[in-house]
Amino acid sequence: MNDRVILHSDANAFYASVECVLQPELKGRAVAVCGAVESRHGIVLAKSELAKRAGVKTGMTNWLAKKLCPDLVIVPPHHEIYAEFSARLKEIYARFTDRVEPYGLDECWLDVTGCMKSGREIADEIRAAVKAEIGITVSVGVSFNKVFAKLGSDMKKPDAVTEVTRENYKELAWRLPCSDLLYCGRATTEKLKGLGVVTIGELAAYPYAAISHLFGKNGEMLWKYANGLDDSPVALLGEEGPVKSVGHGITCVADLDNAEEAKVVLIALTQDIGQKLRFLGLQARGVQVTVRDSALGFQSWQQLLDEPTQCASTLSKAALRLLEKRYRWEKKIRALTVSAIHLESVQSPTQLSLFEEGGDGKQRKMERALDRIRGKFGADAIKPAALLGENKLPAHSEPHASPPGKM
Repeated sequence: MNDRVILHSDANAFYASVECVLQPELKGRAVAVCGAVESRHGIVLAKSELAKRAGVKTGMTNWLAKKLCPDLVIVPPHHEIYAEFSARLKEIYARFTDRVEPYGLDECWLDVTGCMKSGREIADEIRAAVKAEIGITVSVGVSFNKVFAKLGSDMKKPDAVTEVTRENYKELAWRLPCSDLLYCGRATTEKLKGLGVVTIGELAAYPYAAISHLFGKNGEMLWKYANGLDDSPVALLGEEGPVKSVGHGITCVADLDNAEEAKVVLIALTQDIGQKLRFLGLQARGVQVTVRDSALGFQSWQQLLDEPTQCASTLSKAALRLLEKRYRWEKKIRALTVSAIHLESVQSPTQLSLFEEGGDGKQRKMERALDRIRGKFGADAIKPAALLGENKLPAHSEPHASPPGKM
C-alpha cells in the first residue's frame, strides 16, 4: 500500500502580507499589524519578514518593536478582510482536492493522495497560484502524514516547499525541539525537559511504556507523532467542525496582588472575546478561567452561565466570580486566561430571560455599537472606565478561536 500524500500550506506572515496587498506602498517595508495601534502599549499580532529580521516578534509591545525597528510601519488589524483572503486560499486548494482541513485562518492540510502529480509538483502549483491570484506567499510541507507535513511547512520560509519523507524524517524532524511537535504545549515540553527529553528524536527513542505511564493518552499520542505514526485523516472541506472556544490570555507586567487588580485584567481580556464571538456569530454557555501563579503553577476552572451570551461584561463578571470563588491567593497571579466555552450559534433556540431587553439583550446592542466605533476610529477609541487608570496590563493580545484539535 502506497503512503498518503499530505500537504500543509501556511500563509507567510498572513496578516502583514494581506496589509501589503491592501496598501501596495507598504511592500518592501517593515510592517507590523498591531492591536491598540494608537497606544505604545499595544502588541504585535503579526509582522512582515523584514520586521522579523529586525528582531520584531509577535506579542512584543508596540514601543519595543519601534525601538528595535525605527522604520517599522504599524497598521491596525482588519479581521473581516483576513477571513476573505482565507476563503480565497481555500478556493485555490479545492482545485486540487476536496480534502482541505483548515488550521486557523492561514493554515490548511490537503490530502492529495492518488493525484497524477507528485506532492512537490502540486505544492509548487499552489505556491504559484496563490502568489499570482492573491498576492501573498505560502510555504508548503509535503509528507506522508499531517504532523510531519506541518513540521515541513515551518522548516523553510517564506515561499518554499519542504518534503519530509520516510527516508529523511529522522534527519529533518528528530533534530527539532519537542515544542515544534503538534500539540506539545509548554507544560508538556517542560515536563519532558525534566526527563532529559529535549528533541523530537529523544522523545521518539524514549520507552513507550514510560511515556504512557507519565503522560497518559497525550504522551502516547506525542510518542506516535515523533515516530511518524500519525494516521489522522484530513477532513473534507467544510466538515472540519465548529469553533470549540474563544480564549484570550496575557502575562502581566507585574504580578497581580488581589482580586481588584485581576478584575481589570479580566475586563480587558473579555472585551476582545466578546468582539470575536460577535464576529463569528457565536455565543457562550460557559466560561473558563486559567491562572498561572508566581511559582509558575497552573490552575483552571469553568462554570456554566445562566444563559448564553456574547457580552464582554457578562463574561468578565462570571470570570471574576469564578476566580473569587476558587482562587485562594496564596501566591500572586502572573498570567490570566479567559475562555468562552460551550459555544453555539446565535440562531440556536434559547430560553430568554423575562428581562432580556433590559439585561443582556440591551448590553448586546450596546457592545455591537462599540464594535462599530472601534472599527472606524481604532481599538482605543472607547473602552471601559476600569481600563483608563494605572494597571498591570502589558496590552491585550489577539484573542484566539480554537477549532476541534487546535488548542
